[in-house]
Amino acid sequence: MKKYSISDIEALIGIKAHTIRAWETRYNLVPPKRTPTNIRYYDEEDLKMLLNIVALNENGYKISRISKLSKQQMIDLVVQLNSKWDNDAVQVLNLSKATLQYNEKAFSSILSGCIKTMGLIKTMDVVLFPFMKRIGMLWQTGTIDPSQEHFAANLIRDRIIVEIDRAKKPEIEKPLRFVLFLPEGEIHETGLLFARYLLKSCGHDALYLGSEVPYADLKKVTHSYKPDYMFVVLTSLNLGKDINKIIAKVLDYVDVPLLAGGSLISEFDVLVNDRLTPLKNVCQMVDFLEEL
Repeated sequence: MKKYSISDIEALIGIKAHTIRAWETRYNLVPPKRTPTNIRYYDEEDLKMLLNIVALNENGYKISRISKLSKQQMIDLVVQLNSKWDNDAVQVLNLSKATLQYNEKAFSSILSGCIKTMGLIKTMDVVLFPFMKRIGMLWQTGTIDPSQEHFAANLIRDRIIVEIDRAKKPEIEKPLRFVLFLPEGEIHETGLLFARYLLKSCGHDALYLGSEVPYADLKKVTHSYKPDYMFVVLTSLNLGKDINKIIAKVLDYVDVPLLAGGSLISEFDVLVNDRLTPLKNVCQMVDFLEEL
């Protein structure tokens, strides 16, 4: 059984370590176990319990009240919350729990419930992008295994592809042409697939190139496909923090307007450029495409 330090728990549930210790001291909630050398740790059952406590606390239950609940009462209340698919905070926690357990059935059920209730666009905005940001940070710090990050990312990827197939492409008077790609070193396709979904929903044409497209190929495809826009999504910290250097390199190879989205665009300052439109969040993506 995996062991977690309090810093691991802090990252996984989004609650500060001193708060967790206060819960333990005041209410005897989830006291840690200790190794033979007296090092504190939490196991997987402790993590599940803490996730349930956070879910209840974020939905109005005071810690003093939670501390008086039995384990089963706590679980029953969380089950009631879980059925509220538009409760984004709870569903982010549920996706985290399913990821830690490699529970594909639970993960897929959460995706289906959220999308059915809120639609893909809102689900991406308030559930999936916040969840992926948290999982990415946990992966970078080694709190979760790379296999857990891949497990979640591939299930999300597969579901977006299903939603792309289901989406009806409206007939519009002047559909525009887009090339969707990730540059060398970028492998996370979720945001790019979501852009593909948005474009189809708006009636535009998209040439999807996927991940790690060589820069030299960008020039070739712009000359042959003649797109109105190029669309790139930048997410991976492996690309480095000099986001403007990456964008400048892309612009060296393309001579059409560039749309740039992804977490790196939202987190770092992007230099103004007359051929660049940074899209920092889902609302900006949707608004830009709907106004074309």
